Amino acid sequence: MKILCLNCGSSSVKYSLFDWENKTVLAAGVVERVGIADSFVAHEVPDKEKIIIKQDCPSHKEAIKLVIDTLTGSSHGVIRDLKGISAVGHRVVHGGEKFVKSVLIDDKVLSVFRELSALAPLHNPPNILGIEAARELMPGVPHMAIMDTAWHQTMPASSYVYALPYSWYEKYGIRRYGFHGTSFLYTAKRAAVLLGKDPFSVNLVICHIGNGASVNAVKNGLSYDTSMGFTPLEGLVMGTRAGDHDPAIGLFVMDKEGLKAREMDSILNKKSGILGVTGKFTDRRDVELAAEKGDARAALAMEIEAYRVKKYIGAYSAAVGGIDAVVFTAGVGEKGVLTRAKALSGLEALGICLDENKNASSKTRNAETLISADSSQVKVFVIPTDEERVFVEDAAGLLNGNYDVHTKFRYSFQDTGYRNAMRDKAFEKECGKNPGLEKIAALPVGKNFCGKNF
Repeated sequence: MKILCLNCGSSSVKYSLFDWENKTVLAAGVVERVGIADSFVAHEVPDKEKIIIKQDCPSHKEAIKLVIDTLTGSSHGVIRDLKGISAVGHRVVHGGEKFVKSVLIDDKVLSVFRELSALAPLHNPPNILGIEAARELMPGVPHMAIMDTAWHQTMPASSYVYALPYSWYEKYGIRRYGFHGTSFLYTAKRAAVLLGKDPFSVNLVICHIGNGASVNAVKNGLSYDTSMGFTPLEGLVMGTRAGDHDPAIGLFVMDKEGLKAREMDSILNKKSGILGVTGKFTDRRDVELAAEKGDARAALAMEIEAYRVKKYIGAYSAAVGGIDAVVFTAGVGEKGVLTRAKALSGLEALGICLDENKNASSKTRNAETLISADSSQVKVFVIPTDEERVFVEDAAGLLNGNYDVHTKFRYSFQDTGYRNAMRDKAFEKECGKNPGLEKIAALPVGKNFCGKNF
């Protein structure tokens, strides 16, 4: 059984092909600049050099056709033809309240996704375009939808209902939905394994920090609250999104500058966050370098971002009645040493204490690491996320007829002996280039941040 995973954005199509029987990734890549001139696919096969194939893709249909041709090509393909694909799993950002788990896509399900597009105008439309194109190109293959919002359907009403006119919820579905659900599902299950606990007896705060970022409060293994809300704008400071702020500010500036609602929406989503404060950066590496060179606004942006994360860790620890672990994941969460350190400093009263050496060494996306001090009552893990693995296992479960909500379905990555072969190989290469990495799992206890101002 081979499962193709597709993640269609407005101008890109990410993909991976997974061999279920052998539990290996056969190939992965991304088509960039879909609908834009000079589009291309970057294609990777394990133990081979990455290749770039340039080909114009005016729409998602051409992009997915390029993916199929690349996977089946004689020179760099990994399967003979489309008969080698048993199922296709699609990422869908917003499932509203309609879906609590992944589903087999039919015309009725696709119609519901179209109805929900108003709730996620930047994400659901390209997701739908990708599904339509893939179904047309691969009509004889089952297609499944894996939704970011499904994980958060366990939140209580006290977490998801806003203190706004209740009729808005009833008429327009205005409520907290939350996102990054597949990432949170994977890291929550993996954290339980690392803690040696039943997955439904763990309390966690998971920080998914990338260009987009959110925090998830997990109580007894279920999503209890999350920082993103009705849209992905709420919550943490992000690359270009403002996150939490006084909503009257937008109204005030609209009145002062004569801006329309769409213009303000664009400012809050595309011109705020790290970019808004620094005026020129979104990549945290650029921000760190600028701060080191004396850029005051870059330094301020780092402080604002880390402080927002710290507030959520504290608030969510209280919300779930104490936590077993803090988890960092996604690009910045997995490699942002300074961001993690700043976010966790001063949290000793909550039993959270960072080990400076372990944190400094943990800069890989290919290994799970423990970065808390031995004296820390609360563990701090860095767990590289693997959303594609969730896609694959949900799709395989649907295909085999044994899939259900995560409280009744066991993933292979919940086993203590679970390994990711591709990441293991990549980690070995990293260790060869940086010998210090091999000591991550067995570093001596170093100076921690307890009692130290950072």
